[in-house]
Order: sequence, then C-alpha cells, then structure tokens
Amino acid sequence: MFYKSSVWVLALLCASAQLQAADTEKGQAKAKKKLETMVVTGQLSTFGATKSNIPILETARSVSVVPATEFIERGAMTLDDTVGYTAGVVGETFGYSTRGDFPKVRGLDVPEYLDNIQVLFGYYNNARSDIYTLEQVEVLKGPASVLYGQGSPGGIFNTVSKRASRNNLDSEVSLDIGSYSRRQISGDMGVDLSGDGTWTGRLVGIYRDSDTQIDFVEDDALVLMPSVTFEKDNTLITALINYTNRKSDTAHQFLPLTVTGCGNSGVSISDPSLCSGSSGQEVDPSTHAGDPYFNRYDTKSLSATLFLEQRLNDNFSWEATARYRDNEADYRQAWVSFAGAGNPRTSPDGTAFFRAWYDAPASSEQLAADIRLRGLFDTGPLRHELLVGMNYQDVETLRESAYLTIASNFNLYSPVYDGSERPSAADFDAARGRAVSTTDTLGFYINDQVSWGDLVLTAGLRMDRLESGDGSIKQKDDATSYSFGALYKTGIGLNPYISYAESFQAVVGNDDVRNRPLEPQEGEQVEAGLKYQPNAQTYITFAYFDIEQSNLPNPSGLPNANTQQEGVATAKGYEISAKTVLLQTLLLDFALSKIDTEDVNGFNFSSIPEFQASSWLTWQPSGALQGFRFGVGARHAGSNESNSGTIKVETDGYTVYDALIARDFEQVTLSLNFRNLTDKSYYSTCLARGDCYPSEGRTVMAKAVYKF
Repeated sequence: MFYKSSVWVLALLCASAQLQAADTEKGQAKAKKKLETMVVTGQLSTFGATKSNIPILETARSVSVVPATEFIERGAMTLDDTVGYTAGVVGETFGYSTRGDFPKVRGLDVPEYLDNIQVLFGYYNNARSDIYTLEQVEVLKGPASVLYGQGSPGGIFNTVSKRASRNNLDSEVSLDIGSYSRRQISGDMGVDLSGDGTWTGRLVGIYRDSDTQIDFVEDDALVLMPSVTFEKDNTLITALINYTNRKSDTAHQFLPLTVTGCGNSGVSISDPSLCSGSSGQEVDPSTHAGDPYFNRYDTKSLSATLFLEQRLNDNFSWEATARYRDNEADYRQAWVSFAGAGNPRTSPDGTAFFRAWYDAPASSEQLAADIRLRGLFDTGPLRHELLVGMNYQDVETLRESAYLTIASNFNLYSPVYDGSERPSAADFDAARGRAVSTTDTLGFYINDQVSWGDLVLTAGLRMDRLESGDGSIKQKDDATSYSFGALYKTGIGLNPYISYAESFQAVVGNDDVRNRPLEPQEGEQVEAGLKYQPNAQTYITFAYFDIEQSNLPNPSGLPNANTQQEGVATAKGYEISAKTVLLQTLLLDFALSKIDTEDVNGFNFSSIPEFQASSWLTWQPSGALQGFRFGVGARHAGSNESNSGTIKVETDGYTVYDALIARDFEQVTLSLNFRNLTDKSYYSTCLARGDCYPSEGRTVMAKAVYKF
C-alpha cells in the first residue's frame, strides 16, 4: 500500500514540472533571492542555548544550530535524527530507538533542555519530544555549568519550541505516509487574536498511528501544544502548554552477541570462546525478543511554560522562563538476560538460557525557573553585554520497579509468544522496590562579553547550591564554575578564538574510605578554533578541544586506593564544519570530526567512533525544473568499541545515504524522503556485556504540506 502511494507521489512530483512554466522567470528570481539571503549559520536567541542573541560568529565557543526547515528537509523523524549531520555529535549511538533520544556530544552523554530549561531527568519517566513542535535544535559543545549549573562536560542539547508571535501567523497542515504503515497528520496554526498583533495564538497538533521496523512495536502519538502571546511596547509574555501522549514499546531488544555478532563479519570479539558452538546464524534485526503482550512503553507529559521579556530602557532588560512539568511512564519489558561479560546468553540453536522481566512504572515532577537581567552599555572604550541570572529547579523522580530473572526456552530464531514464561502480577509485586530521587538546586551566575574594538573577551562565574537525595541518602553540595574566552574579529571575516569552561555533576553516595559524601564529578575544557564567514553564503568553522573529566569512580587497577573518586577520563579532538552556496542553486553542508578518548581504565569510550563525516547537497534547479528541490546526503561513522577489561568488542563503521525529492508550489509542498536509501544493514554498536543494537533500516516518507 505504501509503495503504491510513494510511486503516485513521485509521479505527481515529476508531472508537476509543467504546471508553472509561465512563471519560470519570476520563480528563478525568487529562488535566487532565497539562496542569496539564506542565513547559513543559524540564529541564537535569548531563550536558546547561549541565552543570548550574540551571533555565533562572535561567540568563543562551538555552537551548532539546526533549524526545522533543515532537519525536515533531510527526513528527520526523531531528535537523534536532527543531529545526524552535525560535527562532533553521535545521534545514532544505540541504533533505532523508541524510548528516547541518546545523542552524545564530544563522546559524552549530555542533558536535554527545552527553551533553556532542563527537560529530562534520569531515564524512562518522561515522554519523548516530537520534532514537529520545534523551531530548531541547538548543540552547545563543551562544559556549560556557568549558564546551566550541573551538567556534562560534553555540553547541552537544547531545543526551541514553536511559540505564538505576531511575526509568525502562518498556518499549515501536513500529511505523512511512510514505511511501516506510518500515518501522521500535523497542524501548525497561527492567528491574530486581537486584530492588531497585541494578542496572538498558535496551536501545534500531531496525531500519529505507526508501526516500526521492530515486530509488534508501535510508535503512536497525540500531541497538543497551544500558546498565547501578548506583545505591546516593551513587554512580551507567552504562555505555552504541551500535552504529549505516546503509546509504544521499546525498539531496543538487547539482542545477544551469540545470535548477532558471532555471525556478523562487521563485529569483532576478542574472546572466541564467547561464540563457541554458535551456529553463526544471525537473528533477524526486526525480531521482538520480549513478550509483545507484556511489553509496553506508554508515556504522558503535561507541561506549562511561561516566557517573559521586559525592556526597562535603552540599556537594560530582563527575561524569565518558568516551567511546571508532570510526567509518567508505564514501562514493561522482557529480554534475554545478561549473563555477564564472557558468558553466552543463548545456546547454539538460539535458545535463551534465561530471560529478564522488568516492570517499572515511573514518574517525574519538575518546577523550574530561570530569571535574567541583561545590560548593554559602555564603560569608556569597552562595550559590555552583561548577563546576570538566577536559576532554581526542584525535581522529583519516582520508580517502582520489579526485576525478575527466569529460566527460559525462548528461541530467538523462531520466537513463540504464548506467555508461558511470563511471571504473575503477584511475582512482580513481591519483588517490587521503590526508588525516589530528589534534586533541589539554586544557582546565581554572571557572564560579561566585553568588546574592545575587534577584540571580544568573555568571562563567566556561577555559584550553585544543591540538595540531592536517593530516598535513603540526602546530601548538600556547593560548586563554583568559571568560563573565559577571547575572540578577535578580523576584517576578512576570519575570527580566531580560544576559551576555557568548567562543569560539575553532583553524585549521590558516600565515600566509605574517607567517610564523607562523594564529591561532584568535574569537567574542564580548553577549546581553540577559527570561524570564517567571508560572505552571507559561506560559513566555515574549525575547533580543537581538550576535555578532562575527574572525580570519576576509581579504575579497576586501584581497588584499594585512598579515595573512591580517583578516576580521570579525557576526550580530545577536532571538528570541521562548512556551509556554502555554489552556483546560486546548490547548498552544500559538510561536517567532519575526529576524537581520541580514554576512560578511567585507559580504554576508548564505549560506542564512540573515532572518526565521523557527513555531507548534504541540496539542488534547487532553474528552467524546466524550477520549483523542484533535490537533496542527497551521506553519513559516515568509523568503528567503535566496547571493552570490559576481559572482553573487547569492536563494531565496524558504516556509511549510509539519504535523499530528497520535493516540489514547491505557491501553497503546497510535496516531498519524498529516503533515509538509509540502500537499506544497509549494520549494528550501531555492540557492547562487551553481550548485546548488539541494530541500525535504522531504510525508511521512505511521503509528505504533503498545505500552507495558508
């Protein structure tokens, strides 16, 4: 059914070439103007990753911005997909996923933010964000504790919501038909409520009914996101509500090495005994290794966000973001049990020795606010862009989990889902435990960007007080973070820069050796680079970074050391990105990165490729094909490894291709996207603990958008 629809859409795209022949000259001029005026660097805002609208070209940090028009053109369907063409970011860390998004920046996990307030805490207690609700995705690379408090030395992953505005009163309806019976209708409606732009409204809605590439796993969703904005004189107030309800299961099946890596030439295992007796047969990546009548991952989230902006005079203004968010998740899953590194999890014929059964309903509740005073003023020859802020956050997460391991005769090559091994409700209740985690933080920060002619200096300071608990332990931590930067603006658009930044992350627990609470993990980064923008159509960056993460758990070689936090990890490398317009009709986006990592035991970071590269080319032709857009992209990741100290598993790299055919009319856009065009089969990573993660297979998406 879908392929017939795709052929019909493709035929319609080709036939439509003649519909606007009379307007060719006008259309060519319009297309040329569009490319000439394209902002290729992305735009930051006061509610974005840097909490500033200072241009990226003048910021002494690596920042990547991916606008919605860009990631939709490239066929993205998840947040992980949106950063597939971003230097220094691994989007497909654990292959195809339905539970959430797991991007890694500069080799490290990073927190996810929405409108510069953290949106996820812990794991699997929250509904996944839908990309149709977003204006853009931003990645601030490197430590960001001065602006955001505790977090990762890898950076932050920030998304920006669609909000009501007098500058965006356009409306659209979008229909999607795709692989695996995917059907989605989305709408984005803007309206002037007062007639003069003082009051505006916007409603974003999504309804999706979809299967996935994993047997029995669905990806259904209902999202409603209304917002209302008041704009008058120097005041702007927006209230936004987001209700998300998703029905699904987990695509991560934790497929054992014995039925994946042992029969795959793309996976190398250091201990051959792990595959001893293996038939060498590979299980189908679409196999559901759990119990489809037990498994589920159903989530709901309801949030209310308030945005405030008030200009006080020509030099000072203040703004604030406040959010309340309530989340719940009904998570149940069965999988072939982990037997420990070096132990096979199935017999040679694919029969599991044991299966794990996990029932873990969870929830989280958040109240957060970020309030900032902004100043733009001179002191003699110095121009100051000053930011003084206060951040408060109160978060509680709850999980009531039960974990059971039961002897099994479940065969992965010929699975039977008869429920015969399924534990009873009483079994789960008897094993159920309750885990409560609380985080209460208050931080004050100041950041000043000072311009002295063409020299731009930045300095930031933050002080945080945190109270964290895990239900049995409650501890208090204090932290002070610094950041510094210098950038020089040359007359040819080439801006060299250097910066230093710090991060910290509280760790709940007790150091039994020193009999005191564990200290926060700490991160430091030195970054140096070049930003080059010779004209409005070309932007090139180069960045070298050196990150050290300390106060990590002790390496295995120091079991009896004087403390429990002598572990140190490092990540260093470089990133190159370039965007340019060629011949007025071709837009080229290129990214390349290389990273060397070392964990506390001297091994490479697990699942992180040393080398990545990507390129996307969009062609907007003139003449008889005026109105069409053609796109082609390639994403390459080198090999990655996982090392337990006794077992090393190396997963080969891969190269996949994406493509686009689109036809733009005055009010209608028809498009056909292909992800993993050649349907290349590979594993994103295999872990030394004994499981592999299949990649995203080929997906085809036909889309029709009507704007009014």
